[in-house]
Amino acid sequence: MTDFLQLAHDRYSCRAFADRPVEDEKVQALIDAAVAAPTAVDKQPWHLWVVESPEVVERLSGLTRFSFGARVILVLGAAPDEAWVRKYDGRNFADVDASIVGTHIMLAAHDLGLGTTWVGHFDAPAVKEAFPEMAGYDLVALFPLGYPAEGDEPAAMHFKRRPAEELVSRL
Repeated sequence: MTDFLQLAHDRYSCRAFADRPVEDEKVQALIDAAVAAPTAVDKQPWHLWVVESPEVVERLSGLTRFSFGARVILVLGAAPDEAWVRKYDGRNFADVDASIVGTHIMLAAHDLGLGTTWVGHFDAPAVKEAFPEMAGYDLVALFPLGYPAEGDEPAAMHFKRRPAEELVSRL
């Protein structure tokens, strides 16, 4: 568990990328990590688009201020119609499942020496319009991906955590 805890503490939101290509083997490893992510009733109600051609990265980057110069951007979508729904209150777990997938991607990226950040600030309707293949999905997050630029470091808030006593109750 020590290695995982160290990984969880060390991973940070990378907001500056080096001008260095990301190897396809590393992208494939992230895909493998995403597929391995647990989802409610193992339904896997998500889809991942790997945006990697320079023209398409540029088109997608035009729809958010937060691509940070990445040469690869992963787009994660959830499919509510495919997700498990809790019968007691009708709660649909598509966004939860996609969030688990996104967390796997972020942790695996850091483990591979890559950087990324969860970007939720983007015009989802405009992205769907620009990329019709994403229609039918709730677009959950963008993950700009690459090698951290020299000098990139965690934001100051990364180190400010509320104490467990405020966040956890034992019953």
